[in-house]
Amino acid sequence: MRHHRKNTVLAAAAVAALSLGLTACGGSDTGAKDAGSASSAPQAAADQNAAKGGATDTTGGSTSEGSTTGASTSGGTTAGGSTAGGKGTTASTASTGSATGAKSSAKAPACAHGDVRITVEKADEVPTEHVVLTATNVSGRACTLLEYPLLAFGPIQTAKDVPAVAKSKPAVPIVLKKGEPAYASVRVALGGVHEDNKVVKEFTVNLFAPDGPAEGSVVVKAPAGGLAVNEAVAKTGYWTYELRNGADEF
Repeated sequence: MRHHRKNTVLAAAAVAALSLGLTACGGSDTGAKDAGSASSAPQAAADQNAAKGGATDTTGGSTSEGSTTGASTSGGTTAGGSTAGGKGTTASTASTGSATGAKSSAKAPACAHGDVRITVEKADEVPTEHVVLTATNVSGRACTLLEYPLLAFGPIQTAKDVPAVAKSKPAVPIVLKKGEPAYASVRVALGGVHEDNKVVKEFTVNLFAPDGPAEGSVVVKAPAGGLAVNEAVAKTGYWTYELRNGADEF
């Protein structure tokens, strides 16, 4: 009886040991399968990504599909940048257009002697020291009135040159549209009784061309009674859109 119980206990122990061994083997097999699945996941993802045309990222065990997408997004941003650049180009084009328009105005041909009508008026002072020249564009198109009037108070061949006053020079060229005027202040004398003056009934005004004095001149009739001119002190201002205090006072 005691021997039979001993055999029973040994048999039970053997069954238990066999069960534990099978369980351990099953766990190891399952773990191996899980490990195999885990190890095959990157390769599967890589294969799937390769099928999609993506590149494999070997550093993180994952595909660079996200990176590729990010690159595409960056490419989109770049394209957007190009679009913005395009707008910038448009703005630049607009600026260029404005600059071109300004240049076109500045490139209006120089006014020739037949393009303007020049008149003279005494300043409101006694005795007369200054006169104001008015040049009106009568050409029917825009023209550029360059520099200052070239004055000759007497025969052109022998008249003394009348210098210009630099501070009266305008910042931009004087472009006259049809019918528009420009002005120049001219000192003709100092107002002294004993000046060496000569009375002129008319005088000539020449204009500038881009390369120097233009051909031809305008004969200007002096105001009634003529002008008492002292050629030694005569000065002229530059052509301006309007007479400016200070710049034209000399």
